[in-house]
Amino acid sequence: MATVLQPLAMLYGWLAIAHYWRVTPYRSQLPVVCVGNFTAGGTGKTPLVLHLCERLKAAGHEPVALTRGYRGRLSGPYWVNAKSDVARDVGDEALLLARAAPTLVARDRRAGAQAIEMGPHPATVIVMDDGLQNPQLAKDLTIAVVDGRRGRGLGNGLAMPAGPLRAPLPFQLELTDVIVVNGAEADAPVAEQLRHYFPGSVLCSTLVPAENVDWLKGARVVAWAGIGAPERFFAMLEARGALILGKVAFRDHQWLGEDEAWRLLQLARQHAATLVTTAKDMARLTGAEGLAARVAAASRVLHVQQRFTEPDAERLMSLVDAALAARR
Repeated sequence: MATVLQPLAMLYGWLAIAHYWRVTPYRSQLPVVCVGNFTAGGTGKTPLVLHLCERLKAAGHEPVALTRGYRGRLSGPYWVNAKSDVARDVGDEALLLARAAPTLVARDRRAGAQAIEMGPHPATVIVMDDGLQNPQLAKDLTIAVVDGRRGRGLGNGLAMPAGPLRAPLPFQLELTDVIVVNGAEADAPVAEQLRHYFPGSVLCSTLVPAENVDWLKGARVVAWAGIGAPERFFAMLEARGALILGKVAFRDHQWLGEDEAWRLLQLARQHAATLVTTAKDMARLTGAEGLAARVAAASRVLHVQQRFTEPDAERLMSLVDAALAARR
């Protein structure tokens, strides 16, 4: 099938490149750090944005997150209120980001940056969630997140629809300053492959529980997730000693309907088990009604965070600091 679709992939890639160079980007008054990815689908961008916001705040900066609010109804610019907004309006990722830093939803990234410059929140740096291929806003540092699992990183190396790439890889590498391989060790095949033809830094990270997870040891659970890599979430539960009696994987960002909610509640009842899910999935249940609200009340969340080795953590922040210093 990929061979049949390759001519379409070449056309798609050409159009993506042509569109990028046709637009004159807006240079914000604030430095912009962009976290994106080469492929369609989840690679773990949002946890990295949260990690950067936390590290920047610890260093005395005032980061503001800029996101397009994927799957949300609002096009923005709109400031997210983590206490009152719902995912159907702003998107699940925006709600997670708003808990860590002031967050603005804007499909138009130029308008979003201009809104951040106007306030009311003090800001010293914009951290952009997604948008590596978006030409509207000039970036001071661009970080690409790659799935580190064997066979998932870059897929077959072709652009959509023949493969997972959003644009030809050589073009995307030209836009990238640093690559973070998520869920892999330093010598992982994907990381080694990238080091052969990318001259910049290739760092590795993993997602780990952000809290004490002793409650998982021996716990009877039904695990459910609608994220880009649900199997990684299930493996994390098993590695912490959970007895998984049911695994339910939905599409990334999928809303929970009455049928899906009933299925989860029935599985939990059948196995006398606790429903366990991700923070992103729970964010989508904010303001839910009916059976989805019952699932929200019955589910326990496993919160995760990004973890780097100390050398890679220091390297990442030194690149961020250098980008901010260059703007100053």
